[in-house]
Amino acid sequence: MTHRKTLETVLAGLGPVAVAVSGGVDSLTLATLAHRLAPGAALMVHAVSPAVPGEATARVRAEGAREGWDLRVIEAGEFADPAYRANPVNRCFFCKTNLYGAVRAVTDRQILSGANRDDLGEYRPGLDAARQHGVRHPYVEAGFDKASVRALARDLGLGTVAELPAAPCLSSRVETGIPIEPETLSFIHAVERLVGGALDAGAGAKRAVRCRVRAEGVVVELDPGSLAALDAAERETLGAGIRALAPPRLAGLVRFAPYRVGSAFLVEPPEAQA
Repeated sequence: MTHRKTLETVLAGLGPVAVAVSGGVDSLTLATLAHRLAPGAALMVHAVSPAVPGEATARVRAEGAREGWDLRVIEAGEFADPAYRANPVNRCFFCKTNLYGAVRAVTDRQILSGANRDDLGEYRPGLDAARQHGVRHPYVEAGFDKASVRALARDLGLGTVAELPAAPCLSSRVETGIPIEPETLSFIHAVERLVGGALDAGAGAKRAVRCRVRAEGVVVELDPGSLAALDAAERETLGAGIRALAPPRLAGLVRFAPYRVGSAFLVEPPEAQA
C-alpha cells in the first residue's frame, strides 16, 4: 500500500470529519484530500484571530472556493482567555483548547488536525489540548512527516501550497512571559512582510523570516541564505524601517540573527530538555 493510500484508508475510516484549517501546507493539503475523497463528509473550519495572518485566511478562502469546500470561518476566541494572553511556556495548550472548543461549538463531527510525525519530536503542548478534545491526526496515524506532506500536496496539484514556508502562529514569536497583545502581533506581521519583501523570492519552503519580540528588543531571525545576503547597508535600512513600524516600547534595539526553531521559549520545559 502506498503512503497516500494508507492516509486515504485512515480518512475513510473516520466518517464525517471537521478539518481545522490554519492556512499552512499541512492543513490545506489534508483538507483537499479529505474533500476529494468524500465531499459531503468533510467540513473545513478556519478560525480567525489576531494571531492568524490575513494572508492565511485569504489562502483558505481561495482554496475553499477553488475546491468547493464546505467552509466555516469562526472566531478562535483565545484572546478572551487570560491564561493564553499571559504567554506561559505552554501557551499553545490554551490556544488549542480555545480553538478546538470553538470548532466543537459548530459541529459534532470528528475533528482532524494537520499535525505530522515531525511535530512529535518538538515540545507541542497543543497536542495535549488535542488529546483532551479527542482530535485525530491522520498524518501521524499514516506515518507522514513534513516532506511526505509536501510530496502529497504536489501529487494533488497544489504546487504553490506545497512550497509554502513553515508559518506558526504569530504569537509563537513573542518571548515567554511577555503578554500577547494584538498590537504586538500586528507589528510582528508587518515586520515579516517588510523583511520578506526585501529578500529574494526564490527561497520557497526554505525561507524563514521570524520577527521575535524579546525582553531585549526586536530580533529578526533569517534562514542562512537570507541572512548572508544582507549586507551592512541593507541591515541598516531594514532596521530603520522596522523601528518606524514599532510601537514605542519596541522602538529600540533591532538586530538580525540566524533562525532557530522555537527560540521564543525563554525556558525550555522538562520534556524538551530530556
